[in-house]
Amino acid sequence: MRTKSSKSTRSTAGNSLRTGRGRTLAAAAVLTAAALTLAACGSEDKPTADVSVESDSGKAATVLDNPYKKPNLVLKDVNGKKYDLRKETEGKATLLYFGYTHCPDACPLTMGNIAVAKKELEKSGLSKAERDKLRVVFVTTDPDRDTAPRLKEWLNGVDKDFVGLTGDFATIQAGASQVAISVEPTKKDKKGKLVSMHGKQVIAYSPKTDKGYVLYSDEATAADYTRDLPKIIKGENP
Repeated sequence: MRTKSSKSTRSTAGNSLRTGRGRTLAAAAVLTAAALTLAACGSEDKPTADVSVESDSGKAATVLDNPYKKPNLVLKDVNGKKYDLRKETEGKATLLYFGYTHCPDACPLTMGNIAVAKKELEKSGLSKAERDKLRVVFVTTDPDRDTAPRLKEWLNGVDKDFVGLTGDFATIQAGASQVAISVEPTKKDKKGKLVSMHGKQVIAYSPKTDKGYVLYSDEATAADYTRDLPKIIKGENP
């Protein structure tokens, strides 16, 4: 995403945003993108999905003028070991996403798109050492069902190097709120299926500042991530 100067607006989380291609987000749109967007995913167990590879729409990413700090989040990884998000990802380009494995659409699609882009990094000209500094962190919003073994199995079907985190729901919800991502307890919908309501944004953190400076919407495609990841790994604006 190439960015141009545009008028800044502020969300309730205090983040002013500037968008690429000369477009400006209205305050209501900022609220929707940064804090209030929720995805209702059904309980149908579909750990894989077709990857979106259509051409870039120009609406997928927003560069933040006032980046987010990494949430103070300590959970368990897929091997049951303590994982301190800030410490483990310090100095590394990091993509952070909150979702759950029983999601039939948004979550597997988003993770699949990122996995495709990560694979394409081999053609980017970056060294293996540079590529290995990327961290993709998937935090479950449905910890009762997303146990460590379940997360491990699901992520192995996407990319075995992705980090999966689970733990106490209150801790997860509090961590998400620190970056203006809404997460609600899993509940049954009108059809009796368990659904998890959660924000669908991916936050990209710079290895230089450890701040979340790019926000990807659920419209982001594999092409968007493929284009942007080499710059994000270097801490540059995409």
